[in-house]
Amino acid sequence: ILKDATLFFSSNEPTLAEVIPAMDNIDSAFTDFVIEDTEIHLSDIIKSSVTVAKQTLNKYYNLTDDSEVYRISMILHPEHKFDYFKKHGWPADWIEDA
Repeated sequence: ILKDATLFFSSNEPTLAEVIPAMDNIDSAFTDFVIEDTEIHLSDIIKSSVTVAKQTLNKYYNLTDDSEVYRISMILHPEHKFDYFKKHGWPADWIEDA
């Protein structure tokens, strides 16, 4: 997932409106990876590494709250608008702030 994100954001195609969805996809992949551990039995080192990576991602995700441009770009993007926030379960007060 990280390689795909790096390649995507290294191309000429990404826009600011794609940052939040990309971070959501990475977060979901990390969460699934840790949850599915019961089936594939990962070593403690790998589980710890994924947990730290998820914490680091969340740190930067939270920093997007400091800049309104991320939310504005998503609202103005024809594919996202407010639907993205609603579909992904953002609290109503967050959507209102956006």
